[in-house]
Amino acid sequence: MESNTNYQVLLYYNYVHIEDPESYAAEHLKFCKELELKGRILVAEEGINGTVSGTIEQTNKYMEAMHHDPRFANMVFKVDAHDGHAFKKMHVRPRKELVTLRLEDDVNPLETTGKYLSPQEFREALLDEDTVVLDARNDYEFDLGHFRGAIRPDIKTFRDLPEWVRENKELLDGKKVLTYCTGGIRCEKFSGWLVEEGFEDVGQLHGGIVTYGKDPEVQGDLWDGQLYVFDERISVPVNRKEHVVVGVDYFDGEPCERYVNCANPECNKQILCSEENEHKYLRGCTHTCRVSPRNMYVKEHDLSPEEVEARLALLGESMKQEA
Repeated sequence: MESNTNYQVLLYYNYVHIEDPESYAAEHLKFCKELELKGRILVAEEGINGTVSGTIEQTNKYMEAMHHDPRFANMVFKVDAHDGHAFKKMHVRPRKELVTLRLEDDVNPLETTGKYLSPQEFREALLDEDTVVLDARNDYEFDLGHFRGAIRPDIKTFRDLPEWVRENKELLDGKKVLTYCTGGIRCEKFSGWLVEEGFEDVGQLHGGIVTYGKDPEVQGDLWDGQLYVFDERISVPVNRKEHVVVGVDYFDGEPCERYVNCANPECNKQILCSEENEHKYLRGCTHTCRVSPRNMYVKEHDLSPEEVEARLALLGESMKQEA
């Protein structure tokens, strides 16, 4: 990775009508490549959602150009300093939805959404006993870090969240419902869906966790762990007052904030895992993944069949002893 403290990562979204997402995506990709940005941008008829990295000069030019477009004149960019690119390539892709809920009747956040709460208001609401805090992210995001006392929906993807709410409605009935996500885009739709489902008092963290962590007054207070981000950084800090580790190692349950993907590409499960356990378990989340002929850890370390067998034998013995 290039090393330069003059890099920035931009996170942004805007719900606004885009007439021809496919054409816009193709033009925008060309523009981003001309600026030498790297990142991932989604374009839909309902708007744009992206994360890009580049030098300060490149990213400033990008923000300036976007703000010159009337559709994005008021778009808020969340800016993080970084020591290089946070992505390997530049992708701009057209999509049907910016965030995938796949509702029968889609929610338009420009018409229906929960009440915006500033970081200070959100923190105050967190301390209210009649408040239920619902994380709108996926389980692996929650496991790395979350607001203290938040509910962890048992979901693998965002589109599973409405069904989970319907099955657990008693947890939310009669309560003030707060929801939050990384940068705010998922909550725009999800909080609107909650309103349409009949929940009367719904609030969302405006600007998401990223904005909460940067607020000079709140300083990320009442957040535990790290924030999962969808780029090569994997995680970033939020609470600037006190860091509490909530993640646990997949294999031994010890405190851990290091995510890896299972070495079996057919599985690719994300697990929290120490470097020691990555080597011990051949980065396989199960025995089946460890012995898979496609195990990438084995290939990366050029292990012979005999070496793999010896590692697995040692692992078997240690697991017997632990039992």
